[in-house]
Amino acid sequence: MSAGRTARERVRAELTREITDIARRHLETDGAGGLSLRAVAREMGMVSSAIHRYFPTKDDLLTALIIDAYNAVGQAVEDADDAAPRDDYAGRWMAMCRAVRAWALAHPHEYALIHGTPVPGYQAPQDTVDPAARDGIRFSRLLSEASRAGEIRVPPPTDAPVGAFSDAEKLRETIFADVDPEVALRGLHAWTWLYGAVSFELFGMYNNIVEKRAATFEHGALSMAAYLGLSPR
Repeated sequence: MSAGRTARERVRAELTREITDIARRHLETDGAGGLSLRAVAREMGMVSSAIHRYFPTKDDLLTALIIDAYNAVGQAVEDADDAAPRDDYAGRWMAMCRAVRAWALAHPHEYALIHGTPVPGYQAPQDTVDPAARDGIRFSRLLSEASRAGEIRVPPPTDAPVGAFSDAEKLRETIFADVDPEVALRGLHAWTWLYGAVSFELFGMYNNIVEKRAATFEHGALSMAAYLGLSPR
């Protein structure tokens, strides 16, 4: 009985993977809003009612695609960080930035699914929270490790608007442990720059403006490293 259940689970996993693979291709042609369980089932040669055993609703299929995308970019960031020398904090930041951009350029429709226009009527469930946090957790760990090692050259405090440093304290409690409040705010700004820069490139905001996009991105990432107080080795 146990072996039989294992075989059924394996078949189910294979079919689920095939469904999501086909759905990702449909994202390229129809977008998230046009994704259709019926169309995916038709391409698989399944009756439309059969696909509901795997994904009861379109939102369930979207959730699976969103989780896969978050995990994929999170894995790319983690792999890039792991491959860099542990004590080269600026180098680790650069590696993470390059990993996000490379993944986005290689998977533009999946990037758009998680960082583009929200799908009308779709509400992301709690299941998406942990995958969505993977890349940010790795970045926050980098800043915390650099701070504990004394490798952040803390910039002079800014004359922050009222309320900014109360938010910095929240960031220190929840994300950026062991870092100066000024660096916590700068960490938030740097992470915002990263995804903003990638989105500008991917969604056409640089068209007719920026030609040397890789070089421009490198300059921005290096500038953010300095802004964070991380010194290149």
